[in-house]
Amino acid sequence: MGTKPVDRDTADGGTRVAEYCREIETYLCRKNDGHLIRVAGPSFDLVSQWAERGVPLKVAFAGIDRYVERYYRNGPRRRPVKIDFCDADVLDVFDEWRRATGVTAAASTTGPEPGTSAGHQSLPGHLGRVLMRLTNARASGQVDAGFDGIIDRLAAELDAARARPGGVRGDARAALVARLAALDAEMLATARAALSGDALVALDQEAEEELAPFRPHMAADAYRRSREAVVARLVRERHALPTIAFE
Repeated sequence: MGTKPVDRDTADGGTRVAEYCREIETYLCRKNDGHLIRVAGPSFDLVSQWAERGVPLKVAFAGIDRYVERYYRNGPRRRPVKIDFCDADVLDVFDEWRRATGVTAAASTTGPEPGTSAGHQSLPGHLGRVLMRLTNARASGQVDAGFDGIIDRLAAELDAARARPGGVRGDARAALVARLAALDAEMLATARAALSGDALVALDQEAEEELAPFRPHMAADAYRRSREAVVARLVRERHALPTIAFE
């Protein structure tokens, strides 16, 4: 009997999936304070599906973080977290990432459309949370004095919104939402300007890596918009910045 030839693409894909699973296993070990839980058997199959679906490692890590944080909130930890428990959170974060970057199909029913969750938040509540996060980032040194003007204007908008009896409605609400979108764009531009050229190149490369599984199926304009959205998210993460815009 002859030897079956190896499909190079399949072999490379298997190596990629194995490396992906090792990265997940290493990250889970750190989250478990060094306690190693092997990603093997059914767990390996589960994480392999994340890799095959194109879930970026950073997105998977964020989903694991979300589960672990909730696990801690429910009381003292009793046993190490298994990767299987994180599946729903990883897929939720992946859906959020796809909607933010525009790679979700228009007919997707995996979650709410962008802006639906925000619609149930009050504008003053949103402003208060954003202002707190931005002020904390300023106090911790993650952003510099260049953000003081933005913080001051946010504080003024919050005071004005809270002073309105009955809340912000109608044309006033639409105008405030527009101002918040403009402030968000200004904040991102300020954050980008604070980064070195090498840092920006690194963020561009990271964005390309995140979108690599989807690029062959995306039109050029859609890919460009998604890449810009990923870079914007990475800039926010670098400076621990909130999203000022309200949808």
